[in-house]
Amino acid sequence: MKPSATRSRIRQQALNPVFHWQNKDEDDKVLSKVKIKQALKTGILNLSGQGLATVPEKLWNLSDSEDCDKDARFDIDRTNDEDSWWNQKTLTNLDLSSNALSSISENVSNLADLTVLNLQDNALTTLPEGIGCLTKLTKLSLSRNTLTDLPESFFNLKELRSLNLSHNDFAEVHSNVSDLIMLEVLDISYNSLNSLPGGIGFLVRLQQLTLNNNRLTDLPNDIVNLRNLQKMELTKNDLKQLPPVMGELRKLECLYVQHNDIEELPDFTGCEALKELHISNNFIKSIPADFCENLPQLKILDLRDNKIEKLPDEISMLASLTRLDLSNNSICSLPSCLSTLAHLVSLQVEGNPIRSIRRDIIQCGTQRILKTLKERDGPGKRTETSKAPFEESTFPDVYQMKKGRSLIVSNKNLIDIPDQVFFDAVEASVYNIDISKNKLAEVPVGLSHLSRLTTELNISHNVLRVLPQFLSQFDRISYLNISNNLLTDLPEVVGLLITLRELNVANNQLKHIPPCVYELKGLEILLARDNKIEGIDATEHGLGALPRLATLDLANNNIKQVPPMLGMLKNITTLELLGNSFRQPRHQIIEKGTESIMAYLRDRIPN
Repeated sequence: MKPSATRSRIRQQALNPVFHWQNKDEDDKVLSKVKIKQALKTGILNLSGQGLATVPEKLWNLSDSEDCDKDARFDIDRTNDEDSWWNQKTLTNLDLSSNALSSISENVSNLADLTVLNLQDNALTTLPEGIGCLTKLTKLSLSRNTLTDLPESFFNLKELRSLNLSHNDFAEVHSNVSDLIMLEVLDISYNSLNSLPGGIGFLVRLQQLTLNNNRLTDLPNDIVNLRNLQKMELTKNDLKQLPPVMGELRKLECLYVQHNDIEELPDFTGCEALKELHISNNFIKSIPADFCENLPQLKILDLRDNKIEKLPDEISMLASLTRLDLSNNSICSLPSCLSTLAHLVSLQVEGNPIRSIRRDIIQCGTQRILKTLKERDGPGKRTETSKAPFEESTFPDVYQMKKGRSLIVSNKNLIDIPDQVFFDAVEASVYNIDISKNKLAEVPVGLSHLSRLTTELNISHNVLRVLPQFLSQFDRISYLNISNNLLTDLPEVVGLLITLRELNVANNQLKHIPPCVYELKGLEILLARDNKIEGIDATEHGLGALPRLATLDLANNNIKQVPPMLGMLKNITTLELLGNSFRQPRHQIIEKGTESIMAYLRDRIPN
């Protein structure tokens, strides 16, 4: 038995104590007549998690009426026209994941109509040449195997849109990958790549590229030819620098390059769509002024654990910034202009030798820091970037809204907003709504007219006590900021916002995380600091129900105990717990960062 198959067997036994190593006859029985009949009716066959050591032979002839099990093919209610043989479908979707397969037969070429093939989580060391005959494949997952190479025929799969090669043993990527010109998603994370082939720049349709946890020391120059790239992940490599002309990636929205050896920020001129830049745990010493001038859409800037000594005044030009993490750098003072960032709701500066602001003020959180900086700036001082938009009139006109696709009525001391403003916003097809920093006691009813357009909604810094039921109609929203209000709970309708990626409820009066939050399966960022939250539910009915949660901020609450199960939320990369009353984990562990906290909690889960 091959070592890889042995490892898979050990894994299966560890997961299931009653698991036994199946022989070929038992494998063949898994493909029962019932499953064959269902596959012929739907074109879909799921054999995931069946303990297969080999693929049942009947599978390769499933589309052949002469060779396949005739009883299963024709033992169908012939009185039902939908089930008649002429309505039977060829196999288009095959799932063989989470088995113990060490090889795939050349007969896979028989399944020429496959569009989706899932072989992840097996013990495959090679692929057959026959896989190149599956020319209709659009989605292929080979993750969590022990592959080191791909057959030459593999690059005939010209229709592939999504390819997952993560968690294998690839030391290099064949240059022929450039032939897969329809690729939109490519994941080669958790391998042993030292470099990328130059031809990767030919994948001009690529939208998402994931290369985390490899050994990359640099990137090929033509990577900037990926003009449709929206998300690139390069965390935990050995990169010394990023390409100097990053600005060519004009559609890039999210860039993750944490845990590398980068010393300088490249020129991002042209990356006007960039919304998130995560570049923590590197060796960056300064932030260039032109960096701040060229990123108008940047919302999240993570620079923690670098070598930064000073912030430029131009940082106030990052007008859309909502979260800035500067933890564990060498910053001695903060510029007063930070207080002019109207949308900044999370400023992390712990672990810096800041002398200009007392430590107790820093521990009080973002709003106290910004308030202190604003008071120092003086009432008469105002930078150009701090001016409220549309100074000539209280509300923007249709032309102004069309230009930025935004409705911004912030910091106007308003107690209501006329319906006509929202009608104009509908005409302008705006998607970004900002009515923060007013005196709204209720969410304006007119806002409901924008429910089908809105993707980003900021109602922070008002005096709201409740949210309206019509919020459930916002079926495209990805960002919701309701921080700095008087909310004691959230309505159940918030749980219907299934497109929500970031929720900010900081600085309210919540005593618990509302149950509706746990319904938001796509939530990636939850900011709930500066409330009165007393406990953390990390079970499968609480935070454990949020599979994509990566950032959790619970600082400055009344949490008395941190459950060890919180350490099992493996996707969390940023966890803030300072300013609570619990004794464990100790302050020294918390100061070491998220990884130390999570490891500490996992070690305390009872066997």
